[in-house]
Amino acid sequence: LGTGLLLWLASVLYPVARFMIPPKLAAADVTSVEAAKVDELAPNSFKIFRFGRKPAILVRQADGSYRALSARCTHLDCTVQYQPDTQQIWCACHNGRYDTDGRNISGPPPRPLERYEVVVKDEKVMVRKGDAV
Repeated sequence: LGTGLLLWLASVLYPVARFMIPPKLAAADVTSVEAAKVDELAPNSFKIFRFGRKPAILVRQADGSYRALSARCTHLDCTVQYQPDTQQIWCACHNGRYDTDGRNISGPPPRPLERYEVVVKDEKVMVRKGDAV
């Protein structure tokens, strides 16, 4: 009876302990990723992609040029999206707005979005950390 009770207790406590103490993950030190193929995005559209463990947004502007930014709002880390009709980046959490250069233009976001460098090479749109284009 005691062994059965201990096994039952372990089967309940083990998942709770695994949930409360998350596993340690090595920091992903990603400096460059392939965000899209050149023909994947139409002008005035966007794509959310992973930059390491963080979301990023790739915007192809109406003139065909690309912008890449962090997709985490600087207010509460919500994921932002591009609105083609206003040609702005919008955060649905508290109606924060950014221009396509990442500058906050309205709402509660306190800082601009982190900007990434975009390089088109061999029919691939590569995004990397570094100075803004």
